[in-house]
Amino acid sequence: TDWAGKGPISYDELKPITEAPTGDVTIIDVREPSETAQGMIPSAVNVPLSEWPVAFKSSSGGNFEQKYALPRPEYGQKMIVYCRTGKRSQQALEELKKEGWANVRNFVGSWTEWSKQEKARGK
Repeated sequence: TDWAGKGPISYDELKPITEAPTGDVTIIDVREPSETAQGMIPSAVNVPLSEWPVAFKSSSGGNFEQKYALPRPEYGQKMIVYCRTGKRSQQALEELKKEGWANVRNFVGSWTEWSKQEKARGK
């Protein structure tokens, strides 16, 4: 199956991606910067959902890299989006698909599940 066709991503599938990031997959935290102070999933980049109307428009290519310290993802790039509880990341996923990014999956458990799982593992 294709990447996006697998639907939402689970903690167990996401964890190995964060332990050995390859550049194959971009992980985007759509929370506001004040929320990321609690921590972020390793290798994730913070692109707050409130900035999306501008961030992912094709005209903002160069600005994206300046602002978020990574090139704006190519349309075929595999991406994982998450927030605090999975609601905003679902909205982000829908917006990305509308703009032409097809390979996007939502980590529905988002930061709430990630931090709980990591704590349970003594991280």
